[in-house]
Amino acid sequence: MKFIHLGDLHIGKNVNDFNMIDDQRYILNQILDIIDKNDIEGALLAGDIYDKPIPSEDAVSLLNNFINELVTRNVKTFIISGNHDSDERLNFGSNLFEKSNVFIFSKYEGELFKQTLTDEFGNINVFMMPFVKASQVKHYYEDEEILSYDDAVRVVLKHTDINESERNIIIAHQFVAGKSGNPECGGSESIATQSVGAVEIIGTDCFDKFDYVALGHIHSPQKLERETIRYSGSLLKYSLSEVDKNKSVPIITFNEKGKIDIDLIELKPLRDMRHIKGRLDQLLASENIVSPEDYMWITLTDEIIEPNAFNIFRAYYPNIMKLNYENSHTIETEQVEIKPLSQNKSFEEIISDFYKLKYGIDIPEDELKIMLEVAEEAGVGNETY
Repeated sequence: MKFIHLGDLHIGKNVNDFNMIDDQRYILNQILDIIDKNDIEGALLAGDIYDKPIPSEDAVSLLNNFINELVTRNVKTFIISGNHDSDERLNFGSNLFEKSNVFIFSKYEGELFKQTLTDEFGNINVFMMPFVKASQVKHYYEDEEILSYDDAVRVVLKHTDINESERNIIIAHQFVAGKSGNPECGGSESIATQSVGAVEIIGTDCFDKFDYVALGHIHSPQKLERETIRYSGSLLKYSLSEVDKNKSVPIITFNEKGKIDIDLIELKPLRDMRHIKGRLDQLLASENIVSPEDYMWITLTDEIIEPNAFNIFRAYYPNIMKLNYENSHTIETEQVEIKPLSQNKSFEEIISDFYKLKYGIDIPEDELKIMLEVAEEAGVGNETY
């Protein structure tokens, strides 16, 4: 049986005020072509389906059309929520969709969703774990010690019946890292990953009972401790940190237990995202103007500032996203102005600020309490930074 692993669609996303809906429509049609050419039977969608909890009408319409195309192809589709999704909105109509082999599990309520498929080699069990926080799991298992995301995931799996003699898949939207440390982040999750430290990190050994782990949350496609623990990555580049990275999707072929083949298929966007750097006259030389429809991030190294530079470049690159300068003046300014973001703030204030930055809401009291308890055990939290 063949599956395609997708994650972090972020449908409806804007990047530097550019609406990406046409680019997303193009790349989802490319996914459908890949499905057709590779006889895909199952699709694993690992969260952050939408970019916002309240998606736009265009975003809802695009997802609706994509799911309809999967149903038309008789592709069994498994969808979980990510931290960008609204659990309730994504879950709407899920009971009805199951009749069309579309399984949506967006809200953790004490146990994982499981769907069993069968092929010539026996059962394939697909477990679905939407984005979960420690407080959510603690609500159902009050007697368990849950102080971190890793604790929460281990408790969830501890209370899940997994038949290790059969083939098992889990779809999860979390920050998972192995012995080598943090995964390569990229995209909108990079700031969060660099800031949160060990509290959010989940060890790969949590998933030892699973034959394939379909992860979402990190935008750079990559494997972790083993070939079968993977982030599919986002389908498109959404930030400057991703300009040099190619996007791809994994195709997973399940044979008998213990035999899995993984093929990575590179994606070709409608418009690439590129970063170019140099003097204005160099960058505008005719031989250097290539792929003008791409999304452009431009860094000028001229010592003299050209006040109309952005508009000058827009005549050549209509989709220019950002322009900045890097010269002796800017370097000197950066050296003078750089200050710690946490200066003169308590640990509690730092955590609260970070949570609001990541999720757009104030941190719940129960989660803040857990964070402070973890900090106290680590011997930090009383100082002002």
